[in-house]
Amino acid sequence: MIGRVINISSGKGGVGKTTIAINVGWILAEVFNKEVTIIDCNITTSHLGLYLGIFYSPVTLNRILRGEASIEEAIHFYSKNLKIIPASNSISDLIGVDIISLGDVLNKMREKNDIIILDSAPGLGREALGSLKFSDEVIFVTQPYLASVMDIVRAYEAIKDTNIKPLGIVLNMVFNDRFEMDKREIEQLTELPVIAKIPFDKNMRKSSYLSIPLASLNRSSKSIKEMLKLSAFLIGEKYKEERLFDKLIEKIKKIFK
Repeated sequence: MIGRVINISSGKGGVGKTTIAINVGWILAEVFNKEVTIIDCNITTSHLGLYLGIFYSPVTLNRILRGEASIEEAIHFYSKNLKIIPASNSISDLIGVDIISLGDVLNKMREKNDIIILDSAPGLGREALGSLKFSDEVIFVTQPYLASVMDIVRAYEAIKDTNIKPLGIVLNMVFNDRFEMDKREIEQLTELPVIAKIPFDKNMRKSSYLSIPLASLNRSSKSIKEMLKLSAFLIGEKYKEERLFDKLIEKIKKIFK
């Protein structure tokens, strides 16, 4: 097993990058039975752990990058197949941390994972470019508005002369109204394929409040259905939507567990 490193990137904050990293990671682990680790590479403004109810962790990515702790010490086993490595929420933990040390961490993790998801820092600063440097592939997350899409144009330019494979663009929080750029316009402007359109989903607020991935709460929601298709695409499979009968059987099984 030599794991793939997939970077979830965005040109700006607030577009739902971390939410997509979490839900796609959960789906790959729990629906497609892959060994997955999600790493919070947004060191200066980390959120990954908070989204999953990890409000404090004595060992974080920061300490690993400083050489003070092992990878194993920082791992949180969210489920059997899904592991989380959070970054610290303390400003003092930024001292002596260099994202460039991430390469050694990833090399040690590849043999134990099918997929490693890097929840990148937004933008094109040192943190974001540092995590991109050690990625095999990248997914760009944006909203369907010109300012957000232009950030993706710049981000794509930053990797054009590298070996990083751009998988495409995920449009997030889509309303499908006349105020948004359409798929064709975005693909022409960025020269990248749109691989998923995730509709705006008010259920995400409940997910955030409960600190639980929406994919584990409600797999029939419109946004999660699209993320199921996206996750299947990432591993070269075609997602088959669950039939009502299959869903009923699963519910009955859970009752008698």
